[in-house]
Amino acid sequence: MVPVQDGSNADKLLVPPQESHSTGPGSIRSRQRQGSPARRLGMTRRQKDKKDFKDPENPEERDRRHKEQELKPLYKELLYTIKHRLGKSTGSTQYTATQLQDYIKEAFGMTDAEHESLNEKVQSSERPVYCLKVTVKEAKGILGKDISGFSDPYCLLTIMHKGLEAQSSSAPSKPQKAVVKDSAQHREVFQTDIKKQTLNPVWDQTFKLVFEDITSANFHMEMWDKDEEVSLAQKLDEFRTNFHGLKRMIKDAKKEKGTDDFLGNVVLKLQDLHCTEDKWCILQPQTETYPDRGQCHVQFKFIHKDRDETLSAGRSPYVNYSGILQQFVHAHISKQQDSSPWKGGLCGEGTMLLEHYAAQNDISPFLQDLAKWVAYSKLYQSLEVDSTVLFQQLTSIEYHWDQQELPYQQKQELGDSLHGFLQYGLCLVSKYRDIFPPTPKTTPRLHTLLRVLVQICKTRAFQKLNPAQFDLHEEVTDAVLNGTEEWFIIKKGLHQPMTKDLQETVSALSLLIREVQEDIRLSKDVWNRVFVSAVQLDVFTVVYQKLDSLLAEELRATLLQLENSMDQSLANSLFSVYLSLQAIHKDKAYLQKRGKLLQLTSFHEDFREALPYWLNKAFSTTSERVEKAVQVDKLQPLQTGAEAIKHSSSAVDLAACLQPICQLWEQLSWPDSEEGFMLMVKLTEDICKIASTYCRLLKARVKELSEKSDPGRAVNMLCVVVNDLEHLHSVLNRLPQQLNWAGLRERTRNVIGETQFQNTLPSQLQHTQAVLNREIRSAIETLGKKMNTDIERFVRSMATRHRLPSRSTEDAVDPLMRYLEEELQYMNENLVQENFNSLLVPLWTNSVKILLQVSQQEDSSVVYFRRLQFTLQCLEQCFYAEGNGLPRETLQTEEYKTLQNHLMLNSMSCQQLMEKFFERKVWEQKVCHGEKYGAVTLIISYKRSEGKLHVEVLNAVNLIPLDSNGSSDPFVQLSLEPKHVFPQVELRTTKIKSCDLNPLFEESFEFLVTLEQCQSAGACLMVTVLDHDTLRSDDFEGEAFLSLKAVPGVAGGAAPDPAPAQIRLPLLHPKPNSEPTLKLLEARKGEREAQAFVKLRRQRERKSQEA
Repeated sequence: MVPVQDGSNADKLLVPPQESHSTGPGSIRSRQRQGSPARRLGMTRRQKDKKDFKDPENPEERDRRHKEQELKPLYKELLYTIKHRLGKSTGSTQYTATQLQDYIKEAFGMTDAEHESLNEKVQSSERPVYCLKVTVKEAKGILGKDISGFSDPYCLLTIMHKGLEAQSSSAPSKPQKAVVKDSAQHREVFQTDIKKQTLNPVWDQTFKLVFEDITSANFHMEMWDKDEEVSLAQKLDEFRTNFHGLKRMIKDAKKEKGTDDFLGNVVLKLQDLHCTEDKWCILQPQTETYPDRGQCHVQFKFIHKDRDETLSAGRSPYVNYSGILQQFVHAHISKQQDSSPWKGGLCGEGTMLLEHYAAQNDISPFLQDLAKWVAYSKLYQSLEVDSTVLFQQLTSIEYHWDQQELPYQQKQELGDSLHGFLQYGLCLVSKYRDIFPPTPKTTPRLHTLLRVLVQICKTRAFQKLNPAQFDLHEEVTDAVLNGTEEWFIIKKGLHQPMTKDLQETVSALSLLIREVQEDIRLSKDVWNRVFVSAVQLDVFTVVYQKLDSLLAEELRATLLQLENSMDQSLANSLFSVYLSLQAIHKDKAYLQKRGKLLQLTSFHEDFREALPYWLNKAFSTTSERVEKAVQVDKLQPLQTGAEAIKHSSSAVDLAACLQPICQLWEQLSWPDSEEGFMLMVKLTEDICKIASTYCRLLKARVKELSEKSDPGRAVNMLCVVVNDLEHLHSVLNRLPQQLNWAGLRERTRNVIGETQFQNTLPSQLQHTQAVLNREIRSAIETLGKKMNTDIERFVRSMATRHRLPSRSTEDAVDPLMRYLEEELQYMNENLVQENFNSLLVPLWTNSVKILLQVSQQEDSSVVYFRRLQFTLQCLEQCFYAEGNGLPRETLQTEEYKTLQNHLMLNSMSCQQLMEKFFERKVWEQKVCHGEKYGAVTLIISYKRSEGKLHVEVLNAVNLIPLDSNGSSDPFVQLSLEPKHVFPQVELRTTKIKSCDLNPLFEESFEFLVTLEQCQSAGACLMVTVLDHDTLRSDDFEGEAFLSLKAVPGVAGGAAPDPAPAQIRLPLLHPKPNSEPTLKLLEARKGEREAQAFVKLRRQRERKSQEA
């Protein structure tokens, strides 16, 4: 029988029976790069048998033939291995021959009859030659036997059976060193090379030692130092160079010439060894002189020579090993209870048999790992195998690549397997959406697969066996691109409309875009991390750009069908399409490479025809909602828990109804800035129209409900309406911020001028707000009309009560204040703060007007004016409300100040009015800066210790001539005013200075007055300058007023007797009828003191030059 070449049937053995296929010339892969992996699925999946054109084979016949040709030869090999197994397994459990036979019978599916038949053939087969394959690797720390301190070590190896060992050791009683060397004549002894002058020799030599019975055989290895005969001169030279070797040299002189030195030995029982073992053996001494003799690294393996090759039809051990491995893996996986991926482990029996078979046939670890890689990589294509299993085999192959040279066939097989798995992996990558859905369980599998592909390309084996350039990054990119296009075509077919109806066409496009949107999201959030981490590929950018071109083409084709057929229904359907495209377009911000222009960049241009329909839909829908909200509004304040909401339901609904229009602007995000501005103008216009419509509907609604309600309920509803309008006002105020007018202004700064911008958007809103403000003011005026009438009635009624002396001022004002408290509390409870304040302002203004009108009646009673003054004070406190009502600035208007002053003056007594008069005169004196009528100079002081006011009249200057001769005869009168404060003080007069307009008086006067009198209200020194006439009354030159509070000694904190002050006072002339206090005093006919005072002042006014 002619044996087949290694690897010729490997592919057939590495698949289960139903998956076997014939090999041929087509199975040898071309080294050049093929086409796209997505189009080469046949290279990575199970190839179809080339006998596709023949009649299909009967499955039972196929299984029977597979068992006869493939499984039974492997089964016999395993039985042979069990029968002739040598050494222990490296596993923790050792299995008997029966256990191993039961395992393979189950794994191969053999019946008892088949097992007995095959076992008989194995029992009758030829026995192999048992060998121990020994590799002496190296030694370390051995003894230095030469004078130089080193040795020239070599090893002797042999196997000795117990009987022969006894014969060798029976002669001498002393332990022998040269057991192996002395027995060299009787048996096969192997020797390593001699390593010169070293204590750590490296040999790495392999020997095969034949033995008969493992139970009685021992392995012997001796290490010797090679000694050669040298001349005396050479030894003397060594002595000179190495004086410390003297002792060794003397010892060397005693032994026989040319005798080697013993370094140590190793003796091992073969039955204690494992079938494959790698260990450091301690070199044993024969004497106690040097017990530590170092270690030797030795590898052992029990192998067969002359193994019966008829059992497996002449197949190579490597092919058999591969077949056995796959059969064991299939058997193990079929017995797994769970569905978790296979992690590369086998049961103890299978591992033990593979180990013994590989050892007996001397299959190297490299070939074992190669067989595992080929088997596992093919299993990965049909079963769920953990990718870490592939990693382990790739790592082992990379490790062995430089350690051992593979045969040509195995190199070819490794190259084909690596390249084939790459193509299969790329095919999986192209279909990653379906094979590795984005779940916590499957996504790591995709990541591991990509890492395996990277690891394959990094291995030196792949780089050596595949000389053609293979760029994994490009291949993965092509796979993703082709897979994305294929996925898009499939999704497009799934959503293909059943009819040519345009509505269905748009719906199909919408569904397709949603699929694309979700795929882009997953690419960004899930798969991109996987690809970047494993192969440094930005899969999101690759997928996004591909889907962008595919989607743009599909979008334009669909919209072309809708040309000139647009209606509201189609536009509504297209809106969801636009939103999905908008979301996809926003994801471009995550692209890493933006050199390529995206085809969907200007996608909004394709929706210009649908845009007016979207705006119309938003406007009509919002208008209908607002109308319905007003129709069901009961115009009652809403209640939310313990806190009241003072507007009604329609106001809340209105804000909610306007929100979709604002959302529409945000959703559209129209890229063209100029078109976006026009779009904003349209949206703002629609909102303003809706606001105006709401006002109109609300007025109609309150009119409708008021006709059926009592006045109190009508007022309440009117309050709610005012609050609703104010709420709408606040909604419109927030509109620029909600619509981001500031951002729009920045975008349009280069295309829209500031004037044009302000004349459109803000002016639209301002016009609507102005209309709204008018409506609010009108409603507030309606609310305030009745209150104004009631306030006037209460004030006029109160003003007449001065005739009833039994009623006090407080009692007279009380009805008005109780009315205001009730009404304002009601309004405060039913109006929002802005509207309540708006109501208070006209009420306050009207109240002031009413009081002013009433105060101007011809009733001069002080009690009357005091009531009005008290009423004003009460109203001010009521409207101020301790800071919770109108502010002081709003209350204290010019009308208020006028009324307050008028009431204050009319409420004063005659004496108070006189005091007020003189205070006014003192103020006029202070603000007078010219000396039109001349001036008078005084020296004045008040001595508290004496209670005297000292006044010295120095002179007068620039007096006006009052006589016919052009001069005057002046004199000065001094009086302390007002008289009711200084009743006992008499008038003082200076001497007359004839014909002198600048008279020098230098006359002093003293007034006996108290400090309290000087500090009284209006207390002053009135200085009157007169022109003396003999035949008629004296003429009036002028008068001056000096407040006593300004006199040294009167002011608080001054010294008791301060220095006098010289004061120059301009002379004044009173203006007729300019003093309101005189008018008030003149009106009080029954007051003699007042009438006398007025008469005196009127006389002076008549003599005044200002008359």
